[in-house]
Order: sequence, then structure tokens, then C-alpha cells
Amino acid sequence: MSFFQQLQDQTVAERDMLFAAPIIQQALAGKVALPSYIAFLTEAYHHVSHTVPLLMACGARLPARLEWLRGAIAEYIDEEYGHQEWILNDLAACGADPEAVRRSQPALPTELMVAYVYDRIARHNPVSFFGMVNVLEGTSIALATRAAGSIRSSLGLPPEAFSYLNSHGSLDLEHMDFFATLMNRLDEDDDRAAVVHTARVVYRLYGDIFRGLPLAA
Repeated sequence: MSFFQQLQDQTVAERDMLFAAPIIQQALAGKVALPSYIAFLTEAYHHVSHTVPLLMACGARLPARLEWLRGAIAEYIDEEYGHQEWILNDLAACGADPEAVRRSQPALPTELMVAYVYDRIARHNPVSFFGMVNVLEGTSIALATRAAGSIRSSLGLPPEAFSYLNSHGSLDLEHMDFFATLMNRLDEDDDRAAVVHTARVVYRLYGDIFRGLPLAA
């Protein structure tokens, strides 16, 4: 069995816990209120704004034996740069103040998730970062496009309010194929264990982000 498939199998309980969050079930049913969607985008801004810095931190700490992975990180950086600005544009289309969001503080689970991954990169194994990639991109594939359609129908928002969700639903399909190829090249047990452990923890923290969002009445 490939390591990518092992990663999916070994994190199924945490993934199911995330998908069971009430706000996700409401979103898929088209029952999300506008404040809920704005709150989701706000927290997305706060963690997506760290994607490129986390990639850079990971790449800087990789050992020479993983030089091939550093090259892949350079591709990721090129793909991911500036995506937080898409989210601010979506917020503006929702009637929110994007500059107020830029200046705001993240919710505690968001802050902890980002800090945890920085810590794993700096103090444990930099490959840990890819556990977070597995969670965020896998969740986007499973939920983003479906949720965007349901939310748009429910709230009557313009297409400009969904650039982040819509783009990530399709974009992450390509990313996940690339990601699977990278994970299947990892042949050290310590590297694989670091990815699995980080994915498990990030699933829980990401689930806490969703559970902290306001529910529709």
C-alpha cells in the first residue's frame, strides 16, 4: 500500500470528526447564515496568510537527502502566493470590511493550528508540514465546491464572494495528485510518522475552528 493511502487510512477517525462539525453539515445543506460565512472566511484568511511563510520555513530546514522535496516546495510557493488576498476580496463581496479582517486577531484554534505547525517544522521534523497540507487540501476537495454552491444558493451572494472556495475545490484536485506523488517518495519511517502525527493533530485543530464558527439560527 502506498504511503499516501496509509496516511488517509490512519487519519480517518480525525477526518470524520472534522466533517461531523455542525457548521459543515449546515453549509452542505445550504443553511449557513451570512455571519457564519464571513467568520469562516476570516479564519481562512488568518491561516492561509501563513501558507507561504510555512512553506519557506519547511524548505529552509529540509536535509540534503530531501532536496527533491525542496524543489516541490518552490512550486507550491509559486502556486500559493497571494491567496489570502482572494479571501479578502471575497469578504468585500460579502459586505465585510477586508482591512478590518486583515488587522484582526485569529480565533484561538486558528492561532494554535498555525503555531503548532511552525513548532513541528522548527523543533521536530520539517516534513511535518505536509500533514497540514493533507488536511487542508483534502478537506477542500471534499467540501469546498459543494459548500460554495449551497451557500451561494442560500445567501444569494454574487460569484465574486466565492473565489476562494471555488478555486480551491478545483485547484486542490491537481494539488492532491501532486501531493500524493510526493508523499509516496518519502521512504524514511520518521518522515512518514511525522506527517501522520501532524495530520491527526491538525484535523482536530481545524475541526475546532469550524466548531467555533457561529451557527445559523
